[in-house]
Amino acid sequence: MIYLILGLAIFIGVHSVRMVADGWRTRIRQRLGEGVWKGLYSLASLAGLALMAWGFDAAREQPVVLWTPPTGMRHVAAVLMLLSFVLLAAAYVPGNGIKSRLHHPMVLGVKVWALAHLLSNGMLAHVLLFGALLVWAVLNFRSARQRDRAAGTVYPVGNWRATSIAVALGVAGWAIFAFGLHGLLIGVKPFG
Repeated sequence: MIYLILGLAIFIGVHSVRMVADGWRTRIRQRLGEGVWKGLYSLASLAGLALMAWGFDAAREQPVVLWTPPTGMRHVAAVLMLLSFVLLAAAYVPGNGIKSRLHHPMVLGVKVWALAHLLSNGMLAHVLLFGALLVWAVLNFRSARQRDRAAGTVYPVGNWRATSIAVALGVAGWAIFAFGLHGLLIGVKPFG
């Protein structure tokens, strides 16, 4: 469990710098240069992610059951995950209406992803992993919206074509992951 907690601390810590020390982040980026900053940020993120994955996998070998979710929560989680994948796609498809309206669909996608997994899993490792990431995403979204307001950020109006592409990519990604990759990579098949 210690590796899961350490990985979470590193990963969330790296991804929280802008929320808690934006001025410091700006000064360090300027001093190091954009490329070096992104390289160090990426390395620290990957180290945190690797520790999280390793720690989570190890914790699942000795599960601590906190509760047993009702079977129906798997269906709720599947629908929420579909929404999460659409939000994730919307973060990367330029000119879509989802990003135009929600402004930070990636962070919203993480919130929905974490909630879906909390609803459908009752093990301690799941609560630690998905609970921590849900709290982080809630705080990150709030911080990003405050930055937008302070900076007067205006998001361009989205168009239906880009929005349709984002939705189609999200649905396709969800299907590929739900019906194939989740079982291969995580060892759990959401649909049996």
